[in-house]
Amino acid sequence: MELNWQEMLFQFFGGLGIFLFAIKFMGDGLQKAAGDRLRDILDKYTTNPFMGVLVGIIVTVLIQSSSGTTVITVGLVSAGFMKLRQAIGVIMGANIGTTITAFIIGFDVGAYALPIMAAGSFLLFFFKKNKVQNLGEVIFGFGGLFLGLELMSGGMKPLRELTAFTDITLSMSDSPILGVIAGTIFTLIVQSSSATVAILQGLYAENLLSLSGSLPVLFGDNIGTTITAILASLGASVAAKRAAATHVLFNVVGSIIFLILLAPFTMYIEWISGVLDLENKMQIAFAHGSFNVANTIIQFPLIGAWAFLVTKLIPGEDVSIEYKPKHLDVHFIEQSPSIAIGQAKEEILRMGALSVQGLEKTYLYLKTNNKKDAELGYQIEDALNNLDQKITDYLVQISSQSLSMQDSNRHNMLMDTVRDVERIGDHFENIIELIEYRETNRLILTEDALKDVSEMFELTIKTVSKALEALDTNNVELAETVSEQENVIDKMERQFRKNHILRVNEGRCSGQAGIMFVDILSNLERIGDHASNIAEAILGKRI
Repeated sequence: MELNWQEMLFQFFGGLGIFLFAIKFMGDGLQKAAGDRLRDILDKYTTNPFMGVLVGIIVTVLIQSSSGTTVITVGLVSAGFMKLRQAIGVIMGANIGTTITAFIIGFDVGAYALPIMAAGSFLLFFFKKNKVQNLGEVIFGFGGLFLGLELMSGGMKPLRELTAFTDITLSMSDSPILGVIAGTIFTLIVQSSSATVAILQGLYAENLLSLSGSLPVLFGDNIGTTITAILASLGASVAAKRAAATHVLFNVVGSIIFLILLAPFTMYIEWISGVLDLENKMQIAFAHGSFNVANTIIQFPLIGAWAFLVTKLIPGEDVSIEYKPKHLDVHFIEQSPSIAIGQAKEEILRMGALSVQGLEKTYLYLKTNNKKDAELGYQIEDALNNLDQKITDYLVQISSQSLSMQDSNRHNMLMDTVRDVERIGDHFENIIELIEYRETNRLILTEDALKDVSEMFELTIKTVSKALEALDTNNVELAETVSEQENVIDKMERQFRKNHILRVNEGRCSGQAGIMFVDILSNLERIGDHASNIAEAILGKRI
């Protein structure tokens, strides 16, 4: 029998494409349905490694992607939301959560793939409500999952007649290491363990692979899926790199353990398949689930050791942005509102220090075009938004208490100040975006323009720093200096705008570059205004 290679390859890779699209589409729909609370769930409920495992399972089931959970986790570690030990627990849980996809695939509903997709598309196109559309995405993706599997399975069927393929599968059964390597490489290429496990289920269901040959490939799939975490950690903080390294270490060690125990593990799968009368696809699903659950149980007591090991393997001081508030103790609100107001002030000062750091990173990005400065600037702005929300909530709780006139004044001033500090973050984020626009469109600022904007930038950073120092020390003289410097910033903006118009008229500066330059000046002027607001609050209300 002559094989039609074109038809086979088109069918297989077309099916793989549909499968990958469907699983992403389904995951996106589930993620939208869950809202933006995924990061909050990971942050709030991962108080210890055990809770981390449970949350990792839940979030991965919600978004149908262990890679997605791991990437979010790496991002949270990089941002300072999560400690390494918590992250290791989440990664272990993500490995268990991803096995749910294999169980879904184990139920052979391929014959109903098209009507399921039709139902999903009906919800997508004929309803305007976001919730219904999200459900439509999930249903459409679910149906697409099985359509892709059917196509891949159809493409693989003729391989049974190919002697060379039979010889390869036999050699993989004889040499489990080859199976691990094959599974690892294919998952590295596809970047989805769900897809490679689905292909493995198809091969095993068509009797193209034996169980002893399939299990090592399954172990390799788990190693290959760590590439996403590695990619996510590139250019991130040291802590993020350590989290990604732990993911690799966890899956590699687990695969080695199960390779050593391959014979008893194969016997266990054969036994449970007989007891539960499992179809071939479901046998692989049970193997995948058993491997990840057992691996987590075996390595859970080693979380501390892995954290210590990766810290030694990846040395360096961890520079991460602390998103979480440090001083907001809710017990003070009822016991002593006055102390609680003082705690809020300390947190605002810490938030202010972050805003200065963000301004400095933005200025560095303007001068050096180093993307790391921009990324850190964005992280700081994200942290400022989070702290603004937490501090504001804390101050609102304080307002429900009986406050003295002095405390009430302090409280009102801090409510205004936290908003000013948060707005500083918004403005330096705008400047980062303007600098990125300059890079994307290859706009060139003249030497004179760079000199002007640098002068204004440096004065703005000094003004914000002095405003925060005045807030910290309640220094009226320093607050007055801030007001004076803000006037200078206003004059600078007006003068530098005139300079820019002259350069445009002389043809030394393009119109597009000029607009960007003026927007940067405008954002710096607004930052100066917010610094002045902080100073004026001190001058009007001594605290």
